[in-house]
Parts: sequence; C-alpha cells; structure tokens
Amino acid sequence: MDAQVRDIVTSELAPTATAEDPGGLAAAVYAGGQVAFFNYGFADAAARRPVTPDTLFNLASLRKLFEATLVALGTERGELRLDDPVAKYLPELNGDYISRVTVGELVTHTSGLLLPTDHPPWPNESFSRDQFIAMLNTWTPPAGEQPGKQRIYSHAGYVLLQLVLEQRYRMPIATLIESRILKPLGMTSTFVPDRGEDNRASMAPAIMQRMVQGYAHNGSPIGPPGNQQSYYDFPGTGQMFSSARDLGILLRACLDNAVIDPELRAALQMTERESFRVDAKFGQAMAWEHVRLDDATVIDKPGGLNNASAYVGLVPARRLGIVLLANRGDYPHEIARYKILPALARL
Repeated sequence: MDAQVRDIVTSELAPTATAEDPGGLAAAVYAGGQVAFFNYGFADAAARRPVTPDTLFNLASLRKLFEATLVALGTERGELRLDDPVAKYLPELNGDYISRVTVGELVTHTSGLLLPTDHPPWPNESFSRDQFIAMLNTWTPPAGEQPGKQRIYSHAGYVLLQLVLEQRYRMPIATLIESRILKPLGMTSTFVPDRGEDNRASMAPAIMQRMVQGYAHNGSPIGPPGNQQSYYDFPGTGQMFSSARDLGILLRACLDNAVIDPELRAALQMTERESFRVDAKFGQAMAWEHVRLDDATVIDKPGGLNNASAYVGLVPARRLGIVLLANRGDYPHEIARYKILPALARL
C-alpha cells in the first residue's frame, strides 16, 4: 500500500490507541485495490494479549449492515418488498401506528419508532418477544410524526426487522446472515452466536480465545470476553462478532464489485443508496449514513456499546474504505469520517 496512505492512517490512529488508553484497536484500510491492517494495544490487557487482524471484536450496531443487506437481497430476488407492511409477516402487530410501518421504513430508520430501549434513561429490565410486540402495538409517537416522514435512529426497529426476516424465511437470523452473506463472501470469522445464561457468546473454545476483553472508556473491564448485551431476551438479539480481516473482505465487496453473485453485489450497492435526506449534509440509506464533506461524500456506519466501538466507512467514488474496531466504549471513531477518509480522498 502507498506510503502516503499508511502515513495518513497511522498519524491519526496511533494517538488514539496509546499504552495509556484502555484495550486496543484493529483497523483495516482499503485503498489502491489492497487491504492493509493496523493494530494497536491489547485484546486483553491483563493477559497482555495483543490485538491482531484476527482478533474478534463486538460489532455493536454494525450488525445492522448485514440485516439491511438481507432486506436488499430479498428485494433483488423478489422475495419481499420495501413497501410491505410489517404486519404482513407478523399479523400480531395490529396497533394503529405499527400496522402502517413498512419494511423499507424499518431498514432506513424512518419508521418513527423510538422505544425505551432506544435511548436514555435505559430500562433496567429486559423484554420477551410478547412484551416487545405489546410495546409496538401500543406505540404512540409525538404529535405530527408519521411512518416514512422523519429519520429517527431506532435499535428497536432493527429488532423488529430481525423478526420480520425470520418469519419471512422461516429460519434464525444467524442462519440467514451466514448462508446469504457470510459464506458467499468468504467471511469465515464473523458470527451471530447464541447468548448463554451468563450473557456470553456461546462459541467453541478456540473461537472464544480470540475474543477481546471489553473496557469502559476509563479502563474498567466490563463483562467477560464474548460479552453480549441486549434488552431483549429472545433468540438472535445479541451482538455480532468479527475481525478486521473479515471486515476487510466486506470493504472489498462493497468497493470493487468482486462479489461473484450478481444479486448479492446489487444488494450491497442498494444498501448504500441514500433514501432519505436529513439535511444539506446528512442522508440516510439502508443502515448506512451519507455525510457530504468538502473533499468527499462518506458513506458510513458507526456503532458502540459501553465496552465496544466499531466503524465502517466508504468513499465509493475513490474506492476507499476503513474499518475501526476497538474494545472500549467511546472510542473517537469520528476521526475516520472527518479526517482519515477525506485526507485519503485528496491524494
């Protein structure tokens, strides 16, 4: 990879992942038709286990990119429509508002849904599937909000999207993601594991040994390696895990059209198209966000928990992309959007 590219990336990333900072950072950068990896710090500080391109991190809301791709692939194959009401697949959704929400509005965060699990103050309890459906049926938005008329980021909307996809295809979300996206792309280190009673991912020991220890931004450990967090206590609602190397494959698939399956290639491209203009600078696509800057239009997706941070950003016009995976909360991933990608685009 060009030395200028490496200099830009390292000069921005190295100060954010020093020996004094908790945990570590794994990055993958796609430029000039190549993927390069940058690793800093520790996957587990107590064990002095360093971060590598194959270390497994919690992806937090980057999981939404995969569910959005399932929706796009389904529309490409004529298996579902973006204007399908969610009640077509889940007839128990009979509330006045939710019965008017469509699949397309869920995937673009324009449904208007904003449940207690979406924003502080966070609830103390978790919710069963039946309780979740009941919350949706009684949902009443603030005055003036209508499905499809505003962009409101909603975790609950994607939990509902999971249920829609599982019902449409009659299989668990993990199986759908693996069979329709991961295997065709050759992503062998990306997982949507079951969540055990201890809220840890249920994975083989060899895979668990690659998991990071998560840390708060102040360096306090939060949960064990493989920790999963969810306000929902039904299957498939935990987090996804992946490595910088595997997400480098996703970068290549999004940027160089190398996906063998033309329908999957088209689906990835569909997810990136802006569908809702928020303002002069920002727009919303299927999970992805559009940010119009002076030097580039960045299409990206951030994610984060109290013990994990993740980011994927693309500049399709220049075939540039970056992945950032950190095992601490509140990692400053904005440097990729506002500094690294624009600097690379200027080369």
